[in-house]
Amino acid sequence: MHALISELTELVGESGLVSDAALAERATSYWNSDPTTARALVKPASTQEVSAILKYCHDHDQTVVVQGGLTGVVAGCEASEADVIVSLERMNQIEEIDDIENVATVQAGVILQNLHEALEPKGLLFPLDLGARGSCTVGGNVATNAGGINVLRYGMMRNLVLGLEVVLMDGTVLSSMYPMLKNNTGYDLKQLFIGSEGTLGVVTRIMVRLFPQPTSRQSAMVALDSFDKVMTLLNRLQGELAGTLSAFEVMWQNYYEGVTGEGQHRPPLARDYPFYTIIEAEGFDEANDAARFERLLENAFEDGLVSDAVIAQSERERQDVWIVREEFDPILPAYLYDVSLPIKHMNDYAVELDQRLRSELAGTYPVVFGHIADGNLHIFVLPYKNDEHHHAADQVLYETLAKYGGSVSAEHGIGIEKRAWLSMNRSEDELMLMRNLKQVLDPKHLLNPGRVFA
Repeated sequence: MHALISELTELVGESGLVSDAALAERATSYWNSDPTTARALVKPASTQEVSAILKYCHDHDQTVVVQGGLTGVVAGCEASEADVIVSLERMNQIEEIDDIENVATVQAGVILQNLHEALEPKGLLFPLDLGARGSCTVGGNVATNAGGINVLRYGMMRNLVLGLEVVLMDGTVLSSMYPMLKNNTGYDLKQLFIGSEGTLGVVTRIMVRLFPQPTSRQSAMVALDSFDKVMTLLNRLQGELAGTLSAFEVMWQNYYEGVTGEGQHRPPLARDYPFYTIIEAEGFDEANDAARFERLLENAFEDGLVSDAVIAQSERERQDVWIVREEFDPILPAYLYDVSLPIKHMNDYAVELDQRLRSELAGTYPVVFGHIADGNLHIFVLPYKNDEHHHAADQVLYETLAKYGGSVSAEHGIGIEKRAWLSMNRSEDELMLMRNLKQVLDPKHLLNPGRVFA
């Protein structure tokens, strides 16, 4: 142990290593307040230091767990007493913003919100956006193929990465840092690492696509009395907003009721409607965009699709709408799930899941919301009783999901918590190929061991 600490300190300096009591002062993750456990935590400040750390650990058969912003929800960043943690928190520089190519080059530890704020004065946008924007890192977004609220318009992280630098477990540095949108030269190796949850290599630098910052934004919260009307409204807006629709979030009534009311968020609308949607469109013609947006909602109201609505007239009012969707602390703690399935089956799934949980796990029930325009639902199962109901809730939720052809993970990955259910969505041939890739790139199985595969 002393030799390990000494060697790692030599590589990153005393300020770059955390161990013993100082390590125990750090929480395991955003979702787990238990003290961090590991042999040591190292904070490299460069790709070269990451390479040296991994090579040392590879040569000494030392397992490594990679950490970013600690906001993942599948225990993918949680280490054991036998692991060394590599935290990329010091690799937090925005190296370049190229407004000719519309590309930003960033280190993996850059906080997503910091990138947003650096781009705003330049009139540029990196469209990935999610509730954890103030904590999550761009490298973690790459590792988990993050989605968020703008997938409908811009796609997931996989669609936004142009170049990638990755360090393999043996210290080899792979650099595919090309800013071109078109680069059709053999296998696109960077795509192997996007969404691989740190099991194939450690992402150290990223080139991401940028877009012009929209100059107009219209936001509204809408109440509806059936899920059929939710689907009809989505289809209508996708057609009539001509590609400017950037977000369409849906909250079932028990979610909305759970996070609003006395002592909680102020409800923008009455709390007794079956469904609520947050709609956002972004464009470049404020007057015409706003008029069109209001006209479409008025038409939807006249046609009986919409029961009630509020249109944000300021940024403050917009934040009052979005806080209901993004800050769900009032209903925590809970078991959190992230699934995808065809939109047409979502409410049937939610209803059946509610019935099964209440009958098979007395006292438990689901709280449902999500990005549904891209097929993604988030589900809280309450009440939380440590691990008492966790496995049983998993069983009910995923068995019910299988009936509707859904995926056990829409945007949060597999990590440790979902690996037992991976075979529900991947054939044995696919799993074998995935294991073979792991074997080629990390033959000793030292990097993020136990993630994705047991």
